[in-house]
Amino acid sequence: MPEISASMVRELRDRTGVAMMDCKNALSESGGDMEKAVDLLRKRGQAKQDKLAARSATEGRVEATLSSDLKSGAIVEINCNTDFTAKSDPVAALAKAAAQLVLKSPGANPTDDASIKAKITEVAQQTGENIQIGLTATLTASGRVGAYSHYTGKIGVLVAMTGDPNDELIKNLCLHIAFSRPLALNRSEVPAETVAKEREIAVEQAKATGKPQQIAEKIAEGKLNAFYAERVLLDQEFVKPDVFKGTVANLLKQNGTSLEKYVRVEIGQ
Repeated sequence: MPEISASMVRELRDRTGVAMMDCKNALSESGGDMEKAVDLLRKRGQAKQDKLAARSATEGRVEATLSSDLKSGAIVEINCNTDFTAKSDPVAALAKAAAQLVLKSPGANPTDDASIKAKITEVAQQTGENIQIGLTATLTASGRVGAYSHYTGKIGVLVAMTGDPNDELIKNLCLHIAFSRPLALNRSEVPAETVAKEREIAVEQAKATGKPQQIAEKIAEGKLNAFYAERVLLDQEFVKPDVFKGTVANLLKQNGTSLEKYVRVEIGQ
């Protein structure tokens, strides 16, 4: 029988609002497993919900990290309840640890790792908030991976590029992605159903003005090009015309590099 510490009992009480003795009994029955104890109390009707989990985790921070050779990178989203906690040292430490784990083991679920799970519980106890790990992703590049954090950690971007792009180009490209919220890297990556929907809407709009079907379809193609220019990364006009005036595709071409893939993570989206 595992030892049930007073701190474990207090944590369970904080999470469920159930009496201390009932919490101790539930922990004993569950072999000291906190999550099983919570479920046990809920099944018994003693705890209607996990108080921490019931709070909406709509704030948080995004952490990105790179390998020493800059060939790979990882990005992790940490969710919590308040912006104050999102900026705290405990959440920052958790985010860094989770990002390092994902970088080391791409595809791994950080919450399956005992040390990360313990850190989540610790931070939740310290802050009294619902601490969760949200989206995670990794990138590898034939050339170089870059990372960028925007709006004090509310948005994070990873880019995988060819060649040897300089730091300034990487920063500018990531800033563009953070600001412009592209739907896809290139036109071929836009979901077919999205393209079909946009074309259908454009055709019907043209026909509603009295245009015949053939003319309406030509108008629709023009509107699709405008849609691509707005939502497709390589077609978008670069956001800093004082640095470069033209599309992102041309910016990359001028610098002798290309973008293989990108990841954009924003808290709450």
